[in-house]
Formats: sequence, C-alpha cells, structure tokens
Amino acid sequence: MVKVSVICTVLNEGPAIQKLLDSLAEQTHPPDEIIFVDGGSSDDTVAVLQRYAAQRMPLRVIIEPGANISRGRNVAIEAAAGPIIASTDAGVRLDPRWLEELLKPFQANPDVTVVSGFFVPDPQTAFEVAMGATVLPALSDINPATFLPSSRSIAFLKSSWQAAGRYPEWLDYCEDLIFDFRLREEVGPFAFAPQAVVYFRPRSSLRAFFRQYYQYARGDGKADLWRKRHAIRYLIYLAALPLLLILTIGVSPWWGVGGGILGVLGMFYTPYRRLPRLWQKLSSIEKLQAILWIPIIRTTGDLAKMLGYPAGWQWRLARLASQPELHWQFRQE
Repeated sequence: MVKVSVICTVLNEGPAIQKLLDSLAEQTHPPDEIIFVDGGSSDDTVAVLQRYAAQRMPLRVIIEPGANISRGRNVAIEAAAGPIIASTDAGVRLDPRWLEELLKPFQANPDVTVVSGFFVPDPQTAFEVAMGATVLPALSDINPATFLPSSRSIAFLKSSWQAAGRYPEWLDYCEDLIFDFRLREEVGPFAFAPQAVVYFRPRSSLRAFFRQYYQYARGDGKADLWRKRHAIRYLIYLAALPLLLILTIGVSPWWGVGGGILGVLGMFYTPYRRLPRLWQKLSSIEKLQAILWIPIIRTTGDLAKMLGYPAGWQWRLARLASQPELHWQFRQE
C-alpha cells in the first residue's frame, strides 16, 4: 500500500492542538507518518506534540525557529518518507474519514497527482455562525473544476510539490493560493474529494477577524493577486456609495431605495442564503444576533481588505528589484 505522510505547521497552539491530534488518531485510514514543524513556540506546544508521539502515534516534531507557514511546510515535506503528502492546519479537527477520502482518487486513477479536500465551519457561538456564513463557502458554491483548495485539506504527490517549486517562502499569507496556481500549471486539473472534510472554527471576535483579513489582503498585495476584485471594492466604497448618497440627497430618495436594495442583494444575499444550514443549534435570540452580525462582519472584512492590500503592494514594490521570485505571473484573471 502507498505510504502517505500528513504534515502540519504549528506556533503557540498549546492545548488547542489536541483536537487535531485526537482526530488524527481516529482516522479510518491511519497515516504512515505525521510530521509537525514548530516555528519556535514559547508555550507547551512541543511538549503536547511529544506526549502524543510517546503514545505510539507515528509522529515526529521538527523545530524550525522563525519559520513561516511556507517554510514549515517545505521542511515537513522534505522530511517526509511517503510519496503522497496530505496537508492540514493547526486549529482544526478532521472528519474520521478525511484521509481515507483524500486517498480514494489516487487509488482509483493512477494519473491523479493532486486531490482537493474540503472544509466547513465549526462554529460555537452566534457570532461564529454569522462568520462562517459570511466567509466560508458551502459545498453548493463550489465548482470542482476551478476550486483552489486550502492547504488545511489537500493531498498531492511529493514529486508534484517539487515540480511546482515548493511553497513560496517569501510569502507569509496566501501562500497556499500561489502553490495551487503553480501546481495546476504543472499537473493540470485537481481531483475533488468533497467528503474529505476538515472542521474549521471561524474567528471568534471582530478584532481577530479584522486582523485575519488584513493579513490575507496584505498577502494578496505582496503576491499581486486579485487586482480586479480589489479594484471593484475600492470603486464601490469610494465612488459608487458617495455618488449614490449625492443622488439620494440632491435628486430623489428613490436612488437610495434602489441602491440599498441592490447593495443588500449584492453584498448579503449569499451569507443569508448559507445561514440556515449553520444555525440549527441556536436559540431564536441567537439566530437574530447572527442575522444582525452579517452586515457588520461583511463591512469589517471589506475595510480590512482595503487597508491590507495597499500595505502588501508597498511591500512588493520595495522588493521587486531585489527579489526575482516576485515576478511570477498570475494568469488566472
């Protein structure tokens, strides 16, 4: 049977890593080896990992102080013995069939080189339910032919990782997108395993969400990703909304009514459509709270992106002349 190595990077995860480790121990297809790369934790993360390793899990810990996520993944893959790499993230829990489902396309077709898994929200509060509905896609939203998997749920051949030029260590966020683009250029379309599910808890506060999406957008700017998407966002907030306000005040309030309806449909229809599948365990009051949180979350995310993207571009422009790897071509738009 083909060997598979599960990899993950960690930094100051402490007890929170236990749910991932427990879910790895419960896999219906146990991994042949598990490799964690610690980026220099100052808490008990390494001690927790070593305790699980002592419990007869095939787990190794590599300590790489200062490593970002890309560097950590590359170090783990370099050390992996298996020809198939399955990647996940700290802070998640895996469905018991996660690895089994990721491996099925490889077993069914020898030409498969990359398999996209899936991830779903694992909310604990009304705020997190609203967050999951706003930022995480439902399975019905996915086009398998174009879906780009997060590295919290993906499997690929070690040889394909090498052919794609490895994870980009110059990038601290959005690194898995760049890796996906390069993989697809090298090996073509990915197989899709929708039942290879990772449960991912959304950010639990507006402040943490703002920071997360600022960093994501900063990564977009560094990597020169999604120019059109970011341009449209600036156009809406800095041109269309002020113009609509002027027309509403100076011409007719019907401009505000029509623009408001279009804006609500454009910005909030998808989150509200996803909401009922996530709020089954909420009380009536908590459901109302989730409904009210969605526009706040969406607007906060847009503001974070509008601030983060130019910060990333400033970083990029300062290094273009000295870092040739930044000249990679994004051909997807």
